[in-house]
Amino acid sequence: MARTLLRRRAGALAAAAAALVLTCAPTASAGPPDRAANQPRGHDVSSHQKRVDWQSAQDDGARFVYVKATEATGYRNPYFDQQYDGAREAGLIRGAYHFALPDRSSGARQAAYFVAHGGDWRADGWTLPPALDIEYNPYSARHKCYGLSKKKMTKWIWSFSDEIRRETGRRPVIYTTSQWWKLCTGDSRAFASTHPLWVARHGTSGPGRLPGGWRYWTFWQYDTAGRLPGDQNLFNGTAGRLRTFALGW
Repeated sequence: MARTLLRRRAGALAAAAAALVLTCAPTASAGPPDRAANQPRGHDVSSHQKRVDWQSAQDDGARFVYVKATEATGYRNPYFDQQYDGAREAGLIRGAYHFALPDRSSGARQAAYFVAHGGDWRADGWTLPPALDIEYNPYSARHKCYGLSKKKMTKWIWSFSDEIRRETGRRPVIYTTSQWWKLCTGDSRAFASTHPLWVARHGTSGPGRLPGGWRYWTFWQYDTAGRLPGDQNLFNGTAGRLRTFALGW
């Protein structure tokens, strides 16, 4: 995501030619893992990481992972099954994410494709809610917001979210950056009370100002490389709270 988009898009292009509702109480700003001893470490992966050694990741401290499943309605990560199932076998709590391309099709259609290709959820304590990865357009620097107005972008996200909830029973986690959210949704506050936030901000001691009315972050992607395969993340809570979040409580 974010700074790794170009690497991830290469895989996609080859195949074609990510309050209680928020699951966590406020905590002090957390830094990288060496300053967040009580916060579970995790990561996110895509086809770029190919066949991950999940036992090594678990040994290195991974407790959760998000795996890219789909993009738009024409791409599925060819390594998804190995990554998703392998993470579970190694004892990691895992979830799937969808990379949004709002200029390609409706939110509802992309959500349905996502659920049908790995983005489902079950209340087993091992499955994180589906995640929507929505950020700068990796295919056009001129159309950072995919050609959609702020109002239409907000409607697109709701369309995706409503379909995810209809099919899985949960609202999706939203992965984004504060800058993109402000530029492309007008810093909409419409999702903050019902959607957990996965915020990306790299190279800093904290996640910074949160987008769109969110008071708490649930996941923070703090770097694009580190001890775990893929991007580096923290969960804003304890290991027990992470399991509770997965269960949907």
